[in-house]
Amino acid sequence: MDNTGEVLFALKPVTFRYRKELDPHGIPQWGLVAEDVQRVNPAVVALDKAGKPYSVRYDQVNAMLLNEFLKEHRKVEELTKNFQATIAQQQKQIEALTAGLQKVSAQLELAKPTTQTVLNNQ
Repeated sequence: MDNTGEVLFALKPVTFRYRKELDPHGIPQWGLVAEDVQRVNPAVVALDKAGKPYSVRYDQVNAMLLNEFLKEHRKVEELTKNFQATIAQQQKQIEALTAGLQKVSAQLELAKPTTQTVLNNQ
């Protein structure tokens, strides 16, 4: 199932209606065209007695979709873990910078000449 994603991205869902003899009400259907699917992945198509495609094996498509979903889910989990680690690291850096800034501010405050010192030096 390594190339499942490539197969799925090549599939083109369509809206269609069955012929009147199959569905007299002409209810819109959603799915895939078996002939198109056969060009992409013949293993996902059921053939009639003459060897012509007549149906998509949606159970196979569902398994392919699940496989791709699980692969993407694992990627999202990994990205989330990395993102959380980056946020934690940045939070530590912010705290260190804040502490440093507070220290420098305190030193500047102590180094400020008082009004009395300014008057005595005049």
